[in-house]
Amino acid sequence: MRIAVLEETQAQADFVCRTLSAAGHTCHAFDDGRALVGQLRSQPFDLLVLDRHTPGLSGDEVLHWIRQNLTERLPVLFMTRASDAVHRDIDADDHLVKPISAAALLARVGVLLRGAFHREPMAQKEVFGEYEFEPGAKRVHVRGNAVTLTHKEFELALLLFKHLSRPLSRSHILDAIWKQAAAIPSRTMDTHVSMLRSKLGLRPENGYRLMPIYGYGYRLERIEKGEA
Repeated sequence: MRIAVLEETQAQADFVCRTLSAAGHTCHAFDDGRALVGQLRSQPFDLLVLDRHTPGLSGDEVLHWIRQNLTERLPVLFMTRASDAVHRDIDADDHLVKPISAAALLARVGVLLRGAFHREPMAQKEVFGEYEFEPGAKRVHVRGNAVTLTHKEFELALLLFKHLSRPLSRSHILDAIWKQAAAIPSRTMDTHVSMLRSKLGLRPENGYRLMPIYGYGYRLERIEKGEA
């Protein structure tokens, strides 16, 4: 799972990320709330671990922004000081009082992720206009016609459609599709994108544009007639 950690202390951030990475998660650390919000505008995460006392925007302010602006219920684990215990934020899903242990952190994160998974079971079908995805069978139909995709192509196509019009960074695509295989050749992703553009007809004449964002990643966007 992709987990964002907001923590002002470098040593604590390193401890949390090291613990979560050892359990198989992909961890992204932030020491400023504004930087985290900036990423949340374009990059999805599966869970957030927030420290209440951070520069820029505090953990409380970041949590308030999340609940006001994100449509999905993103699980949030708060890390607080003992003196904050009486001021627990009811919008957070759970709290840990510092100092925290690796066992306690992994236990709380595991409970929150399992709860989020059960709230949002895998859909039998994901439909985006004329594109119909079957996540369980890894099948896709375009205007009623079956299109053969490899496993990675299917996952990448579904990721792009789920985040239609949102820019996705290369690092996020690597995390989501190739997991932690950051060492794959850069052309591998570009080749998969090119194949999707061809196989799914993701071109302006069909109402879609799958475009690279120089130095960042890719974006799939819907085009209304006359915009191409």
